[in-house]
Amino acid sequence: MLLPAEGIRMNSTMDDINLIQQAQRHHLVVRELGEEIDLEIGHGDDDHSFANTPIMGGRPREHSAEDNDEVKNMMASSQFSNEEQDVPKTQPVKRKKKVVKRWREEWADTYKWAFVDVKEGTARIFCSVCREYGRKHRRNPYGNEGSRNMQMSALEEHNNSLLHKEALRLQMASKDKIVVDKTIYVKAGSIVEAALKRDPHEVEFIQSVQEAVHALDRVIAKNSHYVNIMERLLEPERMLVFRVPWVDDRGETHVNRGFRVHFNQALGPCRGGIRFHPSMNLSIAKFLGFGQTLKNALSPYRLGGAAGGSDFDPKGKTDNEIMRFCQSFMNEIYRYLGPDKDLPSEEMGVGTREMGYLLGQYRRLAGHFQGSFTGPRIFWSGSSLRTEATGYGLVFFVQLMLADMNKEIKGLRCAVSGSGKITMHVLEKLIAYGALPITVSDSKGYLVDEDGFDYVKISFLRDIKAQQRSLRDYSKTYARSKYYDEAKPWSERCDVAFPCGYQNEIDQSDAISLVNSGCRLLVEGSNMPCTPEAVDVLKKANVLIAPAIAAGAGGVVAGELELNHECNLLNWSPEDFESKLQEAMKQIYQRALKAANDFGYQKESPEALVHGAVISAFLTIAQAMSDQGCV
Repeated sequence: MLLPAEGIRMNSTMDDINLIQQAQRHHLVVRELGEEIDLEIGHGDDDHSFANTPIMGGRPREHSAEDNDEVKNMMASSQFSNEEQDVPKTQPVKRKKKVVKRWREEWADTYKWAFVDVKEGTARIFCSVCREYGRKHRRNPYGNEGSRNMQMSALEEHNNSLLHKEALRLQMASKDKIVVDKTIYVKAGSIVEAALKRDPHEVEFIQSVQEAVHALDRVIAKNSHYVNIMERLLEPERMLVFRVPWVDDRGETHVNRGFRVHFNQALGPCRGGIRFHPSMNLSIAKFLGFGQTLKNALSPYRLGGAAGGSDFDPKGKTDNEIMRFCQSFMNEIYRYLGPDKDLPSEEMGVGTREMGYLLGQYRRLAGHFQGSFTGPRIFWSGSSLRTEATGYGLVFFVQLMLADMNKEIKGLRCAVSGSGKITMHVLEKLIAYGALPITVSDSKGYLVDEDGFDYVKISFLRDIKAQQRSLRDYSKTYARSKYYDEAKPWSERCDVAFPCGYQNEIDQSDAISLVNSGCRLLVEGSNMPCTPEAVDVLKKANVLIAPAIAAGAGGVVAGELELNHECNLLNWSPEDFESKLQEAMKQIYQRALKAANDFGYQKESPEALVHGAVISAFLTIAQAMSDQGCV
């Protein structure tokens, strides 16, 4: 069946994806193996050099000398300015042409190297590797596809790329139809506009606001009263910004900037992490606090949200230097902490050591010890899974999603990023349930082990990180593994992805790599790990997303169980603790699905859990804020 004139569509499960829009908006051409594709091509748009080229489904035919000359002439004149001169001024009525392509597996993989961008006011299809359009391209789709070295050897076929020929064909067939859209995918309503006007330079916070507003479109459309509540919610109740002076081991004085944002306490006292990282700023503190507010509201407990930290970098510092910094940091915020005010917890750059120093200084300044922090295990006689809870909770959440699809996690290949606490505990639980985790990463690159990690290998990875060595050292011990510099693990073949690193670690090109590598489920182990463009790519490709505010709520659950006196008195075993954690994750999952269903999102939709989680959390907070009046 021939398709409408606005583009090329697919007739498979992804028939809603327009081929041209995918090429220009997502740097991706997603195709099913063996599918038929219909093109509508006007007079002069069909280049005869492609007419007899069996792009898929067989070996290319031998070209005659005349054919080769024709191809060379076409390739030499690939600039759009020259092409436009060849098109007659009077265009006859467009004709339809049926193109049948049997896509081989390597071609499905090859297309991740193509993207569309604007050059000199004209949309062109570029090579994602060499960033050039025209003849230059490094992949030969009929070459070897087995290993990375074989793929790299395709540089030798740079000037003979069949991919470029097909890209040029698509470019000519869709001329004057491509409109490159570089704006953020969320429409700028009054709520977003107000946030932008107030905080135009807080990029991370604005992005989190846009994602939330997008998820609440249907809620706000049904009740305009929520617009005012959302505007109030987006302004934190309290923002602390302060200096943190400290002295290093050489006696030199340093100063860092500290933050603590009490975002919303309508539901109860604040809970939220403390992050020590050089990139920390007020925008990140607000984005983390906003996300924590939604996460806590979605949990089974009535809690407010907070976040904070400092641009202090604990890497390379001695224990004494970290202790002095933590004590100086606590000197500024201890007045605002307490069981009924704000209980900080671990986040990036803050572990048991840092939390112990912070708690010790708090006890010294406040004059009492009430178990006011979550995290330092040495003070808890009961649960011992506080740090494991977030990672374990992510895997429990995946199991719930897979169970609804009548699948199980056993045997699935899992790509995991990061190499911190959450990542290691995700690996542990994946191994326990029979999955095959194959990657970890750090700030310099990523490590892949095709045999998968096991408990012995995880222990070795922990030793490497504890000694502040590079993950590269792992590959010196395990020959089947390889470390890639300045790269991310998302091009590795996988079924499930666990981004557990940092915000916006998956951009548009990474999302394309994930789709092409076979990923069908993404679980957000870190806060806001995907850029808006990446989310759009994943959504169009029907990749299910487990949002961080739902899947990452294990730490909230564990923190509240730790503070529960019953937990300490009963001295629960790890099995009892995991059972409680699983039950809490199930409640969160069901709440998100119910909210999505109430507002018309089908369970199979990639937006269901993302939107449902935000809707459920927001409605809970909105009710409390309405009941308490204008405060």
